[in-house]
Amino acid sequence: MRKTALKKYKSWKHIPLALQIVIAIILAVILGTLLGSQSANNADLINHLVIPCNLILKALRALATPLIMLAILHSFLTADIPGKAGRRLAVLLLTNTTVAIFIGLFVANVLQPGSWGRLAPPVSKEALITKTFDPWSLIQDIVPDSVLKPLVDNNVIQLIFLALAFGIVLRGLKAQQISEDKTDYQVIEGVITILFAAVIRILHWIIALVPLAVFGIVAKTVALQGFAPFKALGAFILAVLLALFLQACYYLLRVKFGSWVKPKSLLRGGSEALLTAFSTASSTATTPITFEALLKKIGLRESSASLGALVGSNFNNDGTALYEAMSALFIAQVLGLHLSLPQQLIVVLTSIFASVGAAGIPEAGLVTMTLVFTSVGLPTEYIALLVTVDWFLDRCRTAINVMGDMTVSCLLDGKHRKV
Repeated sequence: MRKTALKKYKSWKHIPLALQIVIAIILAVILGTLLGSQSANNADLINHLVIPCNLILKALRALATPLIMLAILHSFLTADIPGKAGRRLAVLLLTNTTVAIFIGLFVANVLQPGSWGRLAPPVSKEALITKTFDPWSLIQDIVPDSVLKPLVDNNVIQLIFLALAFGIVLRGLKAQQISEDKTDYQVIEGVITILFAAVIRILHWIIALVPLAVFGIVAKTVALQGFAPFKALGAFILAVLLALFLQACYYLLRVKFGSWVKPKSLLRGGSEALLTAFSTASSTATTPITFEALLKKIGLRESSASLGALVGSNFNNDGTALYEAMSALFIAQVLGLHLSLPQQLIVVLTSIFASVGAAGIPEAGLVTMTLVFTSVGLPTEYIALLVTVDWFLDRCRTAINVMGDMTVSCLLDGKHRKV
């Protein structure tokens, strides 16, 4: 048994990412403690520790815009969305995501988890959080000056506008060509599918380097400020878990009053899907199990089960949106900054749009989180600090994402069971 375990982890790449992060944290704490005892003499070395972290986060930020663009285009071209049911599906998804974000911000504002520790801002406070909520400017800013501008500027709202516009047009052209027995659309569909797969593969390469980013930011933080900032992470975990629990309660209430399915039946029948989501941290990997649970264990119609589990999973990332909004507010609190209500509205809007492009793979939320931070001027380098607990919270929010998919399917099935 021991020999098999050793053989299984004979190289670093065979060690699970969560264990790699734990090892990186332990080594970083040791190094940070040693350097911290003589921080004045080791100032240059301490500052150099975050260089890998900054490079990895720059790569994630660069990957965010093509990931969202291709994820939306791929979903529009491959998902089977009937007209009337599709409109109701869109309303349900938007409602659930908006409620999730407001729950997250409410819990973060009330509990103030970031007040348990403090970090020094990388620049002066005046240089941060300069963006304010201006509805008219926002409307005028939706349409970009050029097609490539949102990709260069990491402007998530303009990016979503372009992605939705191209997605709707390409879907319409595909439907038209299918009705005319033409196959020209298959070329562009194949190109988008391959590009999307390529971006996902690059994302996996970058995620493999995340432990290095964790090592650098943790070592620097311990060396300069000790362990006080990490107390806030414990409070942050509890706050996120509470918010996710409240979102789950919201789902059960929606099912109770909007569907023939009983909340207990939803939890009992969907337990395997929820456990799979938690263990894999991937809603995409859980999709077939979710669909089977909705169809055979809960007893929904195939059309309702497929819309929620197969189509909704491409757009429904309530747990991810909740987490990203809470993360932005948490980092602002830790840095001693204040996000005003208008700025929190920007976080709401950006989180809604960014969650649309959060692919159903582990750690994809880290990519779209860079756009949420950028939207209100928060330094993205502190995302690496969140990675120390993200491997656990990622599993929790993925389970909520899947529970949201099942809730949508139940609501689409109606208040009366149809045979």
